[in-house]
Amino acid sequence: MSTETAPRLSLTHIDFAGLYTRHLGRHSQFGINVVHLIALFGIWFCIYSAVTQGARLAGLQAWWAPAAGLALAYLAAVASNASFRAAVATAAFLALFLACVLAVPALPAWSIPAFLAVIPAFYKLQSWSHRVWVEAADMTEFNRRFPPGRELNLILLLFEVPICLEYLCFRRKDWRR
Repeated sequence: MSTETAPRLSLTHIDFAGLYTRHLGRHSQFGINVVHLIALFGIWFCIYSAVTQGARLAGLQAWWAPAAGLALAYLAAVASNASFRAAVATAAFLALFLACVLAVPALPAWSIPAFLAVIPAFYKLQSWSHRVWVEAADMTEFNRRFPPGRELNLILLLFEVPICLEYLCFRRKDWRR
């Protein structure tokens, strides 16, 4: 008798189409995807702004380079795993995002912990959206294929932006109120 086991999740080979389908199990409503994208923008804005302010305070002439380098590395990871159109949408999102981060003027050192202190509020916003948009499918099969845990959380942390962009920009037929 054989026991079926879930395939091991990999951070280098992401099943983007499978993750997108899993995403629809809990996030098939338009509003929750909008709120999640706003919350993710806020979380990453705080992190990138803290990095950028740290680079400025450290006296880096190219204070923008750490944020740009992080964005390019992120885009490379997304582009190697996501659909082409999700990667292009993510590139556009990152260009707008990076412009917002780099538009923040030089601030005092206390701004770094202040940026980081705001992150839980954006996480709470994302969490709160699950109370408003409650439609969900049975996740049993998805949990076998994508077992909950640290690996899945990290993968979702990296790929939720392109998944939301795939949904919002290209999959209108998947929208539910």
